[in-house]
Amino acid sequence: MSSQLPLSGVKVVEFCQVAAGPFCGMLLSDYGAEVVKVEPREGDSLRQWPPLSGGYSENFASLNRGKRSVALDLKAPADLALARSLVLEADVLVENNRPGVMQRLGLGWDWFEPRKPSLVYCSISAFGQTGPRAAEGGFDLTIQAAAGVMSVTGEADGAPVKCGVPIADFAAGLYGAFTVSSMLARVAAGGPGGHIDVPMFGTTLAIAALQTSEYFGTGTNPRKLGSAHPRNAPYEAFRARDGWFAIAAGNNRLWQAVCEVVDSPQLLDDPRFLTPTLRAQNQAALKVLLEARFATGDAAHWLQAFEKAGVPASAINGYAEALCDPQAAHLQLVQDIELPGATRTRTVGCPVWIDGAPVPLRTDLPVLGEHTEALRGAETVSPLDA
Repeated sequence: MSSQLPLSGVKVVEFCQVAAGPFCGMLLSDYGAEVVKVEPREGDSLRQWPPLSGGYSENFASLNRGKRSVALDLKAPADLALARSLVLEADVLVENNRPGVMQRLGLGWDWFEPRKPSLVYCSISAFGQTGPRAAEGGFDLTIQAAAGVMSVTGEADGAPVKCGVPIADFAAGLYGAFTVSSMLARVAAGGPGGHIDVPMFGTTLAIAALQTSEYFGTGTNPRKLGSAHPRNAPYEAFRARDGWFAIAAGNNRLWQAVCEVVDSPQLLDDPRFLTPTLRAQNQAALKVLLEARFATGDAAHWLQAFEKAGVPASAINGYAEALCDPQAAHLQLVQDIELPGATRTRTVGCPVWIDGAPVPLRTDLPVLGEHTEALRGAETVSPLDA
C-alpha cells in the first residue's frame, strides 16, 4: 500500500529539532513522503531525551520514524552546498528555527524562491516570521501560557498548570503538515509553491475556538473549571466509591438517561437543572447530588450502567490502560519497532485508516548522520552560488 499513499514520490528536507517541526515531517513521512532530516553534527537535541533504550531516545524515535538523517555543519561551504542541493531536488522544506536563522545560513526562502519557485517552504516558529514578537523563541510551555491555554487548565482555585500533552507543539505540526499538503495540491494543479508561516502562538489560539468565541460573545475571560464544561453538565469527572470516572451528558436526552441510571427522577423537574445552560450554571450543586449516588457503587458499576443507557462515559485511564484498550488493538495503534542497535520497543503508529486499512508504519529509524555520505555522493543538482 505504501506506493499508493497520497504523498508517495514527494521529497521533503527537514531542518528541525525537538517536537513541532519533526512532528510535521513525520506526518508527511507517514503519508508516503521521502523525508531527509538535516541535523547539526551533534544531532537533534531530542536524541538526548530519556528514556534511552540501547542508547537511543524513545522520544526521538516517536517523532522521526521513516526519515533519513544527514549530519551537517551548515556554516561549512561544502555542507551548505549539499543542503542546498538536497532542497533543490525536493518538493518541500520544513524548518522550525527562529525567524532569520535560515536566511543567515543561506537557506532562506529568499534564496530558494527564484531558483525553485515550485518549492513549498514551511517555517514553524513560536510567534511567526513577522510582527513585534517574531524574534522571540518559545517552547510548548511558554506558548500555552501566552496563548491562554494555561488560564483554562486546572482546578478553579489551583495554581497555573499546562495541558499534560504538548498541544502547542503538535497543533503547529498538524497545521504545518495540512498546509504543506494543500500547497502541494496547488503546485500539482500548475500553481506556484510558496512560503508557509506557521506561528505556534497563532495555531494554539486557533484550536481554542470555543474559548475565544466565548470571550468574543461575553467580553469575559473563560475560567478554569477542572474537568467541567462551561456550557454543559453533567460533563466532568465524578468520584465513585472506589475511584474516579467521567461522563459527558451534553444534552437533555442524555441528562434524562443519567437521572434514570442514578434513580433520581426528581432531578428532571428541579428548576436548577432544566436545560444544559442551567445545569452548567448550577453544576457544583449538581455534582454534590450525583456524587452522593455514585458513592454507593464502584466506578465499573456506573460505567457499565451508563454504557447500557447510551451515555458517553469512561474510566480515567493512564497511558498503560489506554494503550491496552481493545479499540487501540483494533485500530492497530501499538506497533513493534526496532531501534538502531537491535533494541525492540513499541510506538504508536499513524491513527488514520485509508481505504479500510491503517496507514502502514515505516519503522526505519535513523542513526545520526547515517545517510550523509550516500546523499552527498548522489548530489546531482548544482547548489548555485548566492
